[in-house]
Amino acid sequence: EDYKPEEEDEAPTTAGGGDNKSFFTKADGVSFHADSFMNLHLSRPLLRACEALGYTKPTPIQAACIPLALTGRDICGSAITGSGKTAAFALPTLERLLFRPKHRPAIRVLILTPTRELAVQIHSMIGKLAQFVTDIRCCLVLGGLPMKAQEAALRSMPDIVVATPGRIIDHLRNSMSVDLDDLAVLILDEADRLLELGFEAEIRELVRLCPKRRQTMLFSATMTEQVDELIKLLLNKPLRLSADPTTKRPSTLTEEVVRIRRMREGNQEAVLLALCSKTFTSKVIIFSGTKQAAHRLKILFGLAGFKAAELHGNLTQAQRLDALELFRRQEVDFLISTNVAARGLDIIGVKTVINYDYVHRVGRTARAGREGYAVTFVTDNDRSLLKAIVKRAGSKLKSRIVAEPSITKWSQIIEQMEDQVASILREEREEMALRKAEMEADKAENMITHRDEIFSRPKRTWFVTEKEKKLVANAGKETEKGSRKKVMSAEEAEERKKKEKKKREHERNLPRKKRRKLEASREMLEDEAENEGNNRNKKEKSGISLVDLAYRRAKAAKGAKKAADAGKAVRTNKKGAKKSSSHSSKSRPEEMKELFQSDMSEKKQKKSSVGKKSSFKSKSRYKRR
Repeated sequence: EDYKPEEEDEAPTTAGGGDNKSFFTKADGVSFHADSFMNLHLSRPLLRACEALGYTKPTPIQAACIPLALTGRDICGSAITGSGKTAAFALPTLERLLFRPKHRPAIRVLILTPTRELAVQIHSMIGKLAQFVTDIRCCLVLGGLPMKAQEAALRSMPDIVVATPGRIIDHLRNSMSVDLDDLAVLILDEADRLLELGFEAEIRELVRLCPKRRQTMLFSATMTEQVDELIKLLLNKPLRLSADPTTKRPSTLTEEVVRIRRMREGNQEAVLLALCSKTFTSKVIIFSGTKQAAHRLKILFGLAGFKAAELHGNLTQAQRLDALELFRRQEVDFLISTNVAARGLDIIGVKTVINYDYVHRVGRTARAGREGYAVTFVTDNDRSLLKAIVKRAGSKLKSRIVAEPSITKWSQIIEQMEDQVASILREEREEMALRKAEMEADKAENMITHRDEIFSRPKRTWFVTEKEKKLVANAGKETEKGSRKKVMSAEEAEERKKKEKKKREHERNLPRKKRRKLEASREMLEDEAENEGNNRNKKEKSGISLVDLAYRRAKAAKGAKKAADAGKAVRTNKKGAKKSSSHSSKSRPEEMKELFQSDMSEKKQKKSSVGKKSSFKSKSRYKRR
């Protein structure tokens, strides 16, 4: 069934539109059309590489971007997915590096990407484009791979560094002889995704470390308000090149919707398996909302006899790359992924993208003119969101109906597989616990054997500590829940971190005496806090304190002595005393009352006994002599 969207409203005018127009340089005379790469003023080695890769005619973004990038202009480029943005910034960068001063090696190009997989893909692409240029070296710097090998590669001063923001900042802070003083080109790919993943603070730090006189190129499939703010921070009189509207869909893309009714929400897995068993049987990427859901789907697909691989953050970097390679080589038919593969990855031959949780991702299929399907599961709660997306993007959606007998059949199969799924998850948890225990044992062994070497190394510093990460994550969780409590935002955490850093630097520059006094006062405060905590713990503990016990024993001894002098009581042996002490467990007010009554009875006895000699001594001895 064809989906008919409502009539479109008037295009909203963004605030500050005049400022944006004045900020960007007018792109007069920019052509988005070129007959061949020979018209783009590229050198022969790069033209040979384009021919070897099968590139015959430049895409609109390549035709517009390459000539301008060769002149050193700052560029802000946006185009639809699969339009060749990587080659649009890689070719002019390689062309400029052919004419660099070769006698002085330095890091001249830095390319930042949001995900590790995209960084690997760009590194591979640059290697292919530079296959006939022997003296340009490219280095890959990302998390999940050994630090020492990356340090050695960075010290050798490669011409191009493809990196994720966190790891490159780690190296710039903690690796010796690594800097960006001679950087000529800074490139940000998928800039909107970089901001979505919370890399804004890292990008600002990297911009601070880069020289001001540089060329900056920013590329993204979509342009948001956050990206506009980043453009104003990074770029200097940039040219905005928009080869295609950001909301435009490829003409070869067929978009479908599978509506999940409220009564069928529990059978969503059965609907997915029914589709994958009959309709979409190969070259399918399935996007799941969480890592746990992706892993469960991978287990279900494996038990159902389908060849599937998973791609999410709980895997090691090697496992993630292996999963991508298996899917590229078509050794598996299904790739079950989280947002990790949602942007930038160019996997040739992807026929279908299935959005298992409702986020409308269509960019991994129908790339570079090929046909493709995008199927989205929509629950009743997501219908308003679907209408809004259709209205803005102008998509023509079709509704796909899955046969009821097929859903019933797969739901019964899934019920039978639940015990196997539970046992597999339990075994995996046990294996993970064993691996962690082995890692801890290896770590302890290394600490013992290489203790001197480890402690001789300089202490590592972090741009964002684990404590700050947890703080920001908790703040995000609180805002998601919609709680009214005041929670620290990421910007506030960053400001606090900067203030603490300035304070530490100021303390470092103090004279030695003042610094020692400051340290001593700080230690005293810490000791006082510890003592207060210990006192509180003592008070909280139930039972009698030593002072109270001593007071009670002294009072008891005094009372016993008075009674013995008056001839009222006879001292018992230790055993009896022990028994009586163990037997009597009275409170202080009761003991005081008893002592008072005994004193009063003594006075009465003294008054009654006139004939007897009074044992009371005069107070005259207490008078001042």
